[in-house]
Amino acid sequence: MGDQRRAISNALKIRVRYADTDAMKFVYYAKYFEYFEEGRSELLRSIGIPYTVIEKQGILIAVVEAYAKYRRSARYDDLLTVETTLAEMPVARIRLQYRIFSEGEKEPIVEGHTVHSFLHAETGKPTRAPAMFLQMLQEAMNNAQESHA
Repeated sequence: MGDQRRAISNALKIRVRYADTDAMKFVYYAKYFEYFEEGRSELLRSIGIPYTVIEKQGILIAVVEAYAKYRRSARYDDLLTVETTLAEMPVARIRLQYRIFSEGEKEPIVEGHTVHSFLHAETGKPTRAPAMFLQMLQEAMNNAQESHA
């Protein structure tokens, strides 16, 4: 992973809804990927580049890889914290790391990552990250580095 001093991170609180649970009353495994998506969206929004801004540039960000390691299950009404981290500047792909904690726990209940490819909206073909996107990420990483100095 990249230089953690330059990493951009965000924490998002999510309350487990009853609809998120399975017949065993645990959070259904695929829901954690939705929590990853919420964390990712909020991380980008927090640095001023929500998906809508990227899409207006004619660029889509498609998931090409997703991984989760389940350590413990969450249940209905648990308060979770989704930590999302971007540690490296993207070129044609962007990788984000996730850790999900249950309230009061020091160890994550789920850890994972997603890898995304930048695509032209019209052609669906891979492309490099937009210059505006890279510039805003670089500024956010520089600010993160200054706050750790």
